[in-house]
Amino acid sequence: MSATAFDAAAAARAWRPPPLISNPLLRYAIYLGALAYVVLGVATVEVNWTRAAEGMGRAAGFLGGFFPPDFVSKGDDIFEGLMESLTMTVVSTALGIILSIPVALGASRNLAPLPVYLFCRGIIAVSRTFQEIIIAIVFVAMVGFGPLAGMLTLTFATIGFMAKLLAEDIEDIERAQAEAVRATGAGWFSWIAWSVLPQVKPRLIGLSAYRLDINFRESAVLGLVGAGGIGDTLNTAFDRYEFDTAAAILLIIIAIVLACEYTSGWIRRKVQ
Repeated sequence: MSATAFDAAAAARAWRPPPLISNPLLRYAIYLGALAYVVLGVATVEVNWTRAAEGMGRAAGFLGGFFPPDFVSKGDDIFEGLMESLTMTVVSTALGIILSIPVALGASRNLAPLPVYLFCRGIIAVSRTFQEIIIAIVFVAMVGFGPLAGMLTLTFATIGFMAKLLAEDIEDIERAQAEAVRATGAGWFSWIAWSVLPQVKPRLIGLSAYRLDINFRESAVLGLVGAGGIGDTLNTAFDRYEFDTAAAILLIIIAIVLACEYTSGWIRRKVQ
């Protein structure tokens, strides 16, 4: 090989991606503008450093109250809140998945006529517009404090989450397989059961496991607005300044969330 031969490896190493903004003056002007904005933004934040220094001792006392975590003195309340949260999570996830399947079928443009498609997409949009806390406040006002409000909130949120992602998968199914089943003279329900659902079943199982994980975490948050669950027990512990009990509840929540995340990840890997 001659010395002047093209060295592709060296050229690849020497290659650099072009800058997002080709004009260097404009690029550096934007950098300086962003830096000035950050400096001015930080400068406008009013911080009373004397008061912050005085609060350090109280903050240390507050954090010290978490140790050691107390799992025993309020064990019955913790167990009751935990069981309430788990029940709320399982029931709302199951109901949400069952209700989301017809909504997803209706929200798939390749399956549903335009009026049905628009109606189901409207349900998904409404479900996904509001954060769970806002929905929980509405249901608490409608049905009162307790796990029923939390269960309704999580079910409503699950419908929007599951139906949107499932509808996108249904719209991407293999048309040839669907047409082959239709060519056998199968009715609509048989066509759905034998051509559509088998193609999206792994995704449905994976999303269901993922949503179960999300719903447990959300059930801990919803208790803060009176929607029951372990979050309600946690809020009560903070209100009573029982920080050692609150630390025990937080550790239990972390352990269950980690277990749910590991389990849902394992299920998704198995079905994909």
